[in-house]
Amino acid sequence: MQKIDALPLRLTADATRVVVRPFHLSWQSQPGTPSRTQRITEAVLALSEAQVNDQLTHVLLGFDARHWQTRRVFMTRFAEIAKLMKLDDRGISDARCQLLGAYFCHEYSYAAAALMNPSVVPHPDQSGMAKGSQRIVISLRAVGEGHISSIAFREGIITQDGDLHLAHEPPFATAADALGDEETEQTGPVTIYRHADSTLSGTVIFPITSAQANGLEDLRMVQFHHDDGSTEWLGTYTAYNGREIQSEMLRTSDFRSFDLCPLSGSAARNKGMALFPRKVNGKYMMIGRQDGENLFLIQSDTLTEWGEGELILTPRYLWELVQIGNCGAPIELDEGWLLLTHGVGAMREYSIGAVLLDKDDPSKVLRRSIEPILAAAENEREGYVPNVVYTCGATRIGDKIFMPYGVADSSVAFTFISISEMLSLMD
Repeated sequence: MQKIDALPLRLTADATRVVVRPFHLSWQSQPGTPSRTQRITEAVLALSEAQVNDQLTHVLLGFDARHWQTRRVFMTRFAEIAKLMKLDDRGISDARCQLLGAYFCHEYSYAAAALMNPSVVPHPDQSGMAKGSQRIVISLRAVGEGHISSIAFREGIITQDGDLHLAHEPPFATAADALGDEETEQTGPVTIYRHADSTLSGTVIFPITSAQANGLEDLRMVQFHHDDGSTEWLGTYTAYNGREIQSEMLRTSDFRSFDLCPLSGSAARNKGMALFPRKVNGKYMMIGRQDGENLFLIQSDTLTEWGEGELILTPRYLWELVQIGNCGAPIELDEGWLLLTHGVGAMREYSIGAVLLDKDDPSKVLRRSIEPILAAAENEREGYVPNVVYTCGATRIGDKIFMPYGVADSSVAFTFISISEMLSLMD
């Protein structure tokens, strides 16, 4: 196995990373009776102004220093509840509005248990970048209370000298949220919005719909170039409701609003679908694992419906004998499509490898790595899930591949690998 050196920078799970989330109560409503939302609203409106001030002071003493613009978040939440309950807010004091909003928020530690499985794409804003430098967006799978997975982001810059600088992570995170009827359970597709005053590095996307209730897992982002010249950032991920999974797609053109769209077709029943960054021969294409063991090339006329694919890769070497899968979107090179893979070997050890697919016919495998290009180092084996290195996507920076990767599902590391070296590791 080739030794790949990680950068000194490492991101880790952090229980202090908390966010104020909307507290949705629709599932607790009983037919024919006032909803819990109505009951709480009426109770707060019935308080004396002294009671309101006392309770709001208690809330702010406990939470104001832990969160960004707490009062504004409470007021935003109040506005949503007021619209739902058809309240005339004239004559309602700011303190009462804030308190009512606070009753429909809660604090959540979104990365307390694990941080893992990153992907990376070019940032939509490349203004002011020196030649050879690039601004990037990294997505991260964060796992918190109840083992619920969410999507977090970090912005950064890779300099022309090959240095990685991550943007400051604000001390307070905010949750992207949907607009709409508070009393109705959301179903997909759904559009969510980043808070207008929040940075992307301070934004978290939580499950919104019933199909996503237990997590948004392993976002594989890609900068997609449409035939009409437009660019969109797309990412497939796994929606999990505690019993079943389905593949869905995140779509955004600006990282301020995000469409979360369920995929249809037989291929959507599986995890780990990775989209090519453009059409090939007039078709949208994905790499996916439809049988839990092998890799398939899946073609479609649309971005939303994906049927059966063509088998292109099966486990061959000992380090991938249990199963293989993709590690993110294929990367276009002059030589072909570079596809990072993961293999599972003895003792469920996950390693990262690579294959080269034909540029005009990606069903043809030109070369593949005999040995892993990256495996867990001796001091990296322990963690939330031991003996695992895994990535959901890398990107090309000049003549190198920049790859963030998860280590033991407990931290995220970063490395650069020259394209020539990567190709030399394949047979």
